[in-house]
Amino acid sequence: MTHSPNHSQTQRETHWAAHLPDEAATLRLGGLLAACIAPGMRIYLRGELGSGKTTLVRALLRSLGVKGAVKSPSYALVELYVVSRLHLYHFDFYRFIDPSELGDAGLVDYFRDDEGICVVEWPERAGDALPRPDLDFTLAYAGAGREVSVTAYTTAGERCLAKYRSA
Repeated sequence: MTHSPNHSQTQRETHWAAHLPDEAATLRLGGLLAACIAPGMRIYLRGELGSGKTTLVRALLRSLGVKGAVKSPSYALVELYVVSRLHLYHFDFYRFIDPSELGDAGLVDYFRDDEGICVVEWPERAGDALPRPDLDFTLAYAGAGREVSVTAYTTAGERCLAKYRSA
């Protein structure tokens, strides 16, 4: 798959890292993410079980105005959230055993949609079948808090990192 033309690849990767001392900090990060996402973006979330991936997505969606339940789509594979005209697809590939399951489940076309936003937990389980993300988050345990590391691979991702740095 190739990345959509409206999210051109950068010549370099841009990184940002921070310590999130508590859940409130993770929720603030989700709010910052909500302020910078745009249609066509792909956001990947990596980390151990319980490291805060779904908490980050929940905060993102709450900041966008979603009021209902926000759960990890571990069994459904994808949950759709419609906010105004924005379609946000929340994926969870934790249960994938083989990367071919992405195609077998009929999920490839979601990543070709330049209007929707794809947020993926456990993207590594899809192997090389996914396009390069705009933002790639890694969350790791750090005592009672978490360490977050974010890599931007596109201009859209770099714009988000610039907002994090100025917040």
